[in-house]
Amino acid sequence: MPEFPYLHGFSNTETERLRRQARFAEHTVYQDVDLTKVTNLLEAGCGVGAQTEILLRRFPEIRITGVDRSEQHLSRAQAYLGSFPYAKGRYELLQMNVGQLDLPSDAYDGAFLCWLLEHVEDPTRVLAEVRRVLRPGGVIYVTEVLNSSFLIDPYSPHTWRYWLAFNDFQIDSGDSPFIGAKLGNLLMQTGYRDVSTTSKTWHFDNRQPDRRKETIEFWTELLLSASDQLLEEKRVDQETVNEIKIDLANIARDPNAVFYYTFVQARAACG
Repeated sequence: MPEFPYLHGFSNTETERLRRQARFAEHTVYQDVDLTKVTNLLEAGCGVGAQTEILLRRFPEIRITGVDRSEQHLSRAQAYLGSFPYAKGRYELLQMNVGQLDLPSDAYDGAFLCWLLEHVEDPTRVLAEVRRVLRPGGVIYVTEVLNSSFLIDPYSPHTWRYWLAFNDFQIDSGDSPFIGAKLGNLLMQTGYRDVSTTSKTWHFDNRQPDRRKETIEFWTELLLSASDQLLEEKRVDQETVNEIKIDLANIARDPNAVFYYTFVQARAACG
């Protein structure tokens, strides 16, 4: 199965970034996730195993089937998870299209999707397939981006120009950088019940200067992870890339800087 277009690429550097991102966001992503009653979990879009490791660590009773369409990601996930003793014998990784799961119906009592739907062309199909393999009463958690919420101050025209190109590239590639706001509708349309959504916000200013600096540095890494693709597609030029590195480094040191970003997490049950 050939690799597919992915804004951030498939390099070793990107693999490490994804794992750092998962650890960075862990507290915010998981503070409302309760999988204590789940024993057989489907992780759709498990990627390099970054979230898989956290799930296995935080919920020691679960067994995970992780599916992803990238052979390269799965190979790295296998090596990564194999380094954790607590993961031994508790996961299986399968290569398949998340919109056409080669899995039996009613096989799982939980599902977890994190930063996946923004990268698929038909999120409704993915959610419908996940619902098919969930048992009645099974729970699903979906965490997704809402890129329109991003704000950084002081104002950086280079960063905004780059951010617009970043999102335009995703949209033109069939991705959905604003899908977080749509999760409620998508889950209801695909037959889930008891749908709830929570907005999760990173808002850092002078009240948490260390966390603000850490977050801006994290965001800089996230933005630049797409620079090779955006340069290749001529969405941005090298000068813009160079300037945002300077701007964001200065903003991270600014004593009055502000960082704001909101993402959305949904929880629902299989009817």
